[in-house]
Amino acid sequence: MVTVILVAYLIGSIPFALILARRWSIDDLRLVGSGNLGAANVMRASGVKAGILVALLDMSKGAISVWIARQLSGDGAATAAAGVAAIVGHIYPVWVRFHGGKGVATACGVFSVLTPLAAPPAFALFLAIVWMTKYISVGSLIASIALPPLAYLTGSSPAAVSAACVASAIIVLRHRSNVERLRAGTERRIGARI
Repeated sequence: MVTVILVAYLIGSIPFALILARRWSIDDLRLVGSGNLGAANVMRASGVKAGILVALLDMSKGAISVWIARQLSGDGAATAAAGVAAIVGHIYPVWVRFHGGKGVATACGVFSVLTPLAAPPAFALFLAIVWMTKYISVGSLIASIALPPLAYLTGSSPAAVSAACVASAIIVLRHRSNVERLRAGTERRIGARI
């Protein structure tokens, strides 16, 4: 189980946002915009195409982490723990001094494999909220909060529901600064460039 979790953490730690932002002439994404190594910050700094590519890669590393965990261990608890480890790896990546993103895209990939019936409605909710409010952070928060009950209602395993609860709590905590900016009226809307 320890090996499975470690492998998932290391995969989750791959800083695609930092790597790809450099290809779009951003030397260090951690010094731009929100400073987060995530798709939203890449989108603001380098454009929609770059942001979408980073989101897809971050989702992929979450999904691959869970898939590999299933191959290495048939244990549902180990697989769920690996999913959480991939999200933690994205947020606190060992390769870049534990300064990463907020875990939303990676969580989307994790739970698309771990809770395949709950992930699509959570993602649809994310898209709807972002479309209505133009705030990626609001969509991320609401979808993350909705995921655990959706996982439970769609019959996911207890381990997967527990993983959804942990991931939701981590993502909400990581969005504290966004909540503060929302309250202050300074949160950037989607499409706003740095």
